[in-house]
Amino acid sequence: MDSHPPASSTGIDGWAEHALEELTALPDVRRVGIALVEGAGRRLLFTASDRCRDAPDTWCHVDAYAALPLNDALGTGTALTGALDELDPRYDSYVAAQDGTGHVAVAAVPFVPEGQPLGGFVLYYTRPQPFDARQSASLGRVADRLGSGLREAMRTPFAPRVAEHHAPHGSLVAEHEIPADPAAVGEARRFLRRTLSAWSVDEEATDHAVLCLSELATNAIVHTGGGCHVQVELHDGVLTTRVHDNGVSLAPDVPSADDTVQNHGHGLRIVDALVSSWGRDPDPHQVWFALDVS
Repeated sequence: MDSHPPASSTGIDGWAEHALEELTALPDVRRVGIALVEGAGRRLLFTASDRCRDAPDTWCHVDAYAALPLNDALGTGTALTGALDELDPRYDSYVAAQDGTGHVAVAAVPFVPEGQPLGGFVLYYTRPQPFDARQSASLGRVADRLGSGLREAMRTPFAPRVAEHHAPHGSLVAEHEIPADPAAVGEARRFLRRTLSAWSVDEEATDHAVLCLSELATNAIVHTGGGCHVQVELHDGVLTTRVHDNGVSLAPDVPSADDTVQNHGHGLRIVDALVSSWGRDPDPHQVWFALDVS
């Protein structure tokens, strides 16, 4: 089968359109789902072959921590395959939802280009499958090819989006740019530690702030494909750090989803445990946290 056209010329929607077409053509496959990691890993952007391609809500958000084969495949970076009636009991609700669909087997396969999980696909089969070494290798090659295309789509040029924020009079303010390279997070940590030392912030608060910045900056770079802008502000004993996400949005606007702490990724759980308060602003994309340091 021919590989897809350059994803950079078609964007994420074009890439997904082609991926769904290719995957649906596989033998015995009736339905295909594609999920992309979004929102610092706390949720997935999902579309499927039976969703209307011209509808404004072609994509939807799903909880990345629900008991689903694809979620576990993304979490481990390893394909999960099997007959529906032989899946682990933790998928009982998922299996029950397949009643009456004609689906008898499933294959959940992650996209892991360059060792980095970006998403994956799930195939629903109408006939029993061997899932032997040959079939597994074939699915792996498809995932590698589609994952490379997804990576290229995410490298579309972007314009930095930095919120316009006016610090209160008398505030101490410092800023730092982080390029689209996970290795650059180390320099951001050193920047924040130097800054807080110069501002006489105590060691414990500094350690917490540096760890939280590291988590948020890493999430921004890994899950959006872009760099980010850091703004640190100290005013009246409160240290506020903002991480502005400069990455490309993976898809057009989608319906909003419940956004509670328990549905966030591990990075935001760490932030929630260490800071006085934190939040997210969707426009522009930014996550911030505040620490009392007085």
